[in-house]
Amino acid sequence: MTARVLVVDDLLPNIKLLEARLGAEYFEVQSAMSGPQALAICAQGQIDIVLLDVMMPGMDGFEVCRRIKADPATAHLPVVMITSLDQHADRLRGLEAGADDFLGKPIDEIAVIARVKSLSRMKVALDELRNRRSIAAQMGASASLAAAIADSGEQGRILLVDDRDSSIDRVTSALRGRHTLDVERIPAQAMFRVAEHDYDLIAVSLNLQGFDGLRVCSQLRSLERTRHTPILMLAETDDRRKVLHGLELGASDYISRPIDRNELIARVRTQVRRRRYSEALRNDVQASIEMALVDPLTGLNNRRYLEMRLPTLLEEAARRGRPLALMALDIDRFKSVNDGYGHDSGDEVLRTFAQRVKNAVREGDLLCRLGGEEFVVLMPETDIDVAARIAERVRGAIEAELFAIEKGARSIPVTVSIGLAQAQGETEPEGLFRRADRALYRSKNDGRNRVTLDAA
Repeated sequence: MTARVLVVDDLLPNIKLLEARLGAEYFEVQSAMSGPQALAICAQGQIDIVLLDVMMPGMDGFEVCRRIKADPATAHLPVVMITSLDQHADRLRGLEAGADDFLGKPIDEIAVIARVKSLSRMKVALDELRNRRSIAAQMGASASLAAAIADSGEQGRILLVDDRDSSIDRVTSALRGRHTLDVERIPAQAMFRVAEHDYDLIAVSLNLQGFDGLRVCSQLRSLERTRHTPILMLAETDDRRKVLHGLELGASDYISRPIDRNELIARVRTQVRRRRYSEALRNDVQASIEMALVDPLTGLNNRRYLEMRLPTLLEEAARRGRPLALMALDIDRFKSVNDGYGHDSGDEVLRTFAQRVKNAVREGDLLCRLGGEEFVVLMPETDIDVAARIAERVRGAIEAELFAIEKGARSIPVTVSIGLAQAQGETEPEGLFRRADRALYRSKNDGRNRVTLDAA
């Protein structure tokens, strides 16, 4: 896969080395020789991942990383810090600044490429969500991601798949009070555990007795429920091959034994924050789509959804030679309800009307509110005769009982006029709509509270 990588280093030979290695893997590479220059490039939104040197004059890599992660426009960018500093405190400082990984010099080219590929895949997935959110926001209101960006990464629910007592004790001790930790000692049972709870992170030992930890990672990535859940691998220092393979399989991060308490806390916090951010994006997209395609008063699909769905149904009906009927409904004298009892009562009638129609049609029928007192029911694989029987059932359900208004204090009669038309092989909706509307007009003109079939 290709990705746009920003290499930040104040030494040109280091930049050239990484440019050559990344270019050989078909990554697009940009470079910056200072912190401010790197921040300016990131702000342009044309970067997928940042490889960041720590030791730079003026603004060091730690400060650059903190600023990238603090800016809502760039907080989602993966950052890998590369440095000759080999003290554990330096690694921890980088992780606490928000870095996704901290690699030492001299550069292990294979490890760098594997990490870039892994983080790039994650970034592509996040970008797709961000794009969907942007599109959805144009169709309806969208919730803010500010809370997800500012999330502390604490109080997550974590599953540890490990069968080594010393490792379990060390992880439990480090995360106690910060997160809820479930432990699964039997690897084969892990898939059942993830079906029971929604985890923010799954930590998997790569050195399980009699079981391949990488298989657990692979299975987690294959399940819909855990496809996007971060996976943290617990590895031995000589497990380089396993770690690289795990990253290729889709694992999110790794930590080497002996596990350092503070490094574990920092890596877990980063993964929990990322998971919450991606979940906030998904929820935001779903909420925006629902606001755009669902009528808020009745809970039915709206005109926009109908306009998106009907051409597909018509094309499918024409291709397969199957019938499709359209029922147009209009509440009789609805204006008098609003004028005589108020718009709140009118809303009560609309909600009750929608529910009664929904109960009267079949499960596979598509009920939409066009606006005001106008509704439509699409009935796939339904000819006009069957549609007429369903329409009569709807009409009767509306007329059968009075409609409660004023929160149940009063009740009023309501009826509906219905027009029916059947698709005639067309793939554009205008003709079908026109015939159904014509039938509906005849129902209104002939006295209302009746079903009329299109005569065409």
